[in-house]
Amino acid sequence: MMPFLTAQTTDELDSLATFAGQQLDQIATTLHGLSPEQIRQVPTASAMSLGALARHAILITEGAVAHIAAAPEEGSEPERTPAQYEAEGTISPEAVREEDTAESLIAELHQAGERLGAVLRAADPETEGPYPDQPWFEGRQLWSVRWYALHQIEENARHAGHADILRESIDGKGAYELNALADGQEWPPAGW
Repeated sequence: MMPFLTAQTTDELDSLATFAGQQLDQIATTLHGLSPEQIRQVPTASAMSLGALARHAILITEGAVAHIAAAPEEGSEPERTPAQYEAEGTISPEAVREEDTAESLIAELHQAGERLGAVLRAADPETEGPYPDQPWFEGRQLWSVRWYALHQIEENARHAGHADILRESIDGKGAYELNALADGQEWPPAGW
């Protein structure tokens, strides 16, 4: 089995949690083996770096965890300085913190995925909560845990795709190779 295939699941909540965490794991895999300079590199026409993309994914996941855990009450946004929140919310190069390394961001992404998985597995998918006060949710009033989980999968799948493109632009390594290397497997596998 290829390392990036999502693990088997048992029920709806386990599926939502597992798939949500898997997308964060895929973003983490794109950071495997990069230097501090490489996580800050902007290798394409966009202003995105892998480090900034990772910081953004961590921020939105922390927000999702807080909102899902608080439902049906309103959750609070993660603690950040105004400058950090602004940078991490827009995926700007300033989102990467001075102390960030590929390894520290990988660890934070895995931890965020674990927290999201735990809160989803403990939730009732029918529970509704109020949308965060953000312009991209304008006009919406309530979300269900099921919808919010699927939104996290969608959001982080989009970011995982961006991360693949950024990583390939840095050193040509793609998802198959990175997943194998991150799992300590040989690349290419025998028979390929």
